[in-house]
Amino acid sequence: MRSHQQVVTEQFGSTAAAYLTSAVHAQGADLQELAQIAASVPNARVLDLGCGGGHASFAVAPVVEKVIAYDLSGEMLAVVSKAAAERGMHNLAVRQGSADRLAFPDASFDLVCTRFSAHHWRHLPQALREVFRVLKPGGRFIVIDTAAPADVLAETYVQAIELLRDTSHVRNISLNSWRKLLEAAGFAIASDKTWKLRLEFDTWVARMRTPPDHITAIRALWQAAPEEVKAYFELDAACSFSIDVAMLEARKS
Repeated sequence: MRSHQQVVTEQFGSTAAAYLTSAVHAQGADLQELAQIAASVPNARVLDLGCGGGHASFAVAPVVEKVIAYDLSGEMLAVVSKAAAERGMHNLAVRQGSADRLAFPDASFDLVCTRFSAHHWRHLPQALREVFRVLKPGGRFIVIDTAAPADVLAETYVQAIELLRDTSHVRNISLNSWRKLLEAAGFAIASDKTWKLRLEFDTWVARMRTPPDHITAIRALWQAAPEEVKAYFELDAACSFSIDVAMLEARKS
């Protein structure tokens, strides 16, 4: 029997190098926006939660005093540490741990960010309380993650295919639910937005090494989906699709 934490560690430990080179994760206007936000904070100390391939950390490192890339997977952190050294980012350090148990003192960071990670967090409300705790007064929390549609039928399909593709998946959160969760943790929402991210099916499943029987099940689900769902996700004949992404900036008063 494996715990969810073990599933996450195993899934991403074996795919660490793929996430470093993934175009979906390494590119995006959101990374530039994140860097601009970080640059606006003098001498910022930053925590990148669920850092994955380290792309958010790499984006902010040139403009901040210190960034800590934090992840459950030791293999992922080794990839990030090596890439940071190769890029001369000597202000980037790595730490291993879970998002809902942050081994940092209160008011340690000016900025906390997380990108394409929170849908794996089993104890999301606890993690948000931990983020609030380790932020300094006036600190900022930037969430970037794949999001659930407001439409319940479309949400059912995206949660199903996400879990089949990656058994460490917990839940994509809708923009409205993100607002409520952040406010419940004590944050004030400064801004939020959504956009569509195109996912090419073959590379999407290859990156996570999805088992062949799960790939067959995902294709069957997509093919059986009603027209409203296919239209919402802009599904094509190859089963490539567009998923919602949400970005929120929250502040600690």
